[in-house]
Amino acid sequence: MQSLPTLLARGLKLSHLQMMAAFAETGQIGRAAERLGIAQPAASRLLSEVEEILDQPVRARAGRGVVLTEAGRVLADRAGRVMQELAEAGREVAEIAAGGVGRVRIGAVTAPALDIVLPALRSARLSHPRIESEVVVAASDILCDQLASGRLDFVIGRVPAGVDAGLFDGRVIAPEPVALVVRKGHHLAERPPSDPVELLGYDWVLPGEESPLTQAVLARLAELGLPRPSQRLSTASFLLTLALLHQSNVVAPLAQAVADQFARGPDAPLVQVPVDLGLEVAPYSLLIRKGARLTAAAETVLGIVGLSLPGDQAGSFGRRNSTTSRTKV
Repeated sequence: MQSLPTLLARGLKLSHLQMMAAFAETGQIGRAAERLGIAQPAASRLLSEVEEILDQPVRARAGRGVVLTEAGRVLADRAGRVMQELAEAGREVAEIAAGGVGRVRIGAVTAPALDIVLPALRSARLSHPRIESEVVVAASDILCDQLASGRLDFVIGRVPAGVDAGLFDGRVIAPEPVALVVRKGHHLAERPPSDPVELLGYDWVLPGEESPLTQAVLARLAELGLPRPSQRLSTASFLLTLALLHQSNVVAPLAQAVADQFARGPDAPLVQVPVDLGLEVAPYSLLIRKGARLTAAAETVLGIVGLSLPGDQAGSFGRRNSTTSRTKV
């Protein structure tokens, strides 16, 4: 493929890159045209112009549809990155024009959302009141999908199995200890078990099999020679889990940070079972889209969170100089 000066000299325009990115995302010329707000003949003409500029095809027939060729995929991938960077640039310029008002979009799994993000945002409201924050608390697969598409600035979570880790720059933060939680007045709370087997006399509520929490808990129980607990309900809903804890005798493994919020102190509605099984979920990480450059607002909030960017020492982000203090944890 030709160099950038050659491509520009031969007429490559932003509209060509927009079309390539939209075609790659939608998989259909018609849908790509709709996304760009142009007619389908105009979309086909843009693709033809790209092929003339590159002097090779970027699309090929496959059954009743059209797919990208290898050269087309290469250009479409780069075009998508260009569109993302331009969108970020537009957002950052708008923030600067508005006098430093910024918006940062953070994703986090539940434990660091409570333990890391929430305290930082309380501080940010006082130190930087003109920065708005949006927090998405969800499973890591959802967060990574939103991060890769540019809908989140950074994520504190894990790259799940089956997701290309090469899409992100990451830095490990800490493992996630797990506590067992029951309702106040539960037999296990009033009489701590002398034998872990007693815990298995009750139903446990866990997320689905693909959840890192469930996998970690079941693996640890197996290491201890304990059978799989009775589990008549699986749910990833934290609210439903809390409701079940209040209304039944279930045992719920929860991240320690979550347990500390809801099951610590005399007035807490729940109780932590005073037994240590060594339950721990794999470490979560600070994740940023590969090669992305954070906005000023996102860098500021990240500094308040107290985390350094992945690859800081290697300088892989090429970011602006910042006076924000960042402490590795």
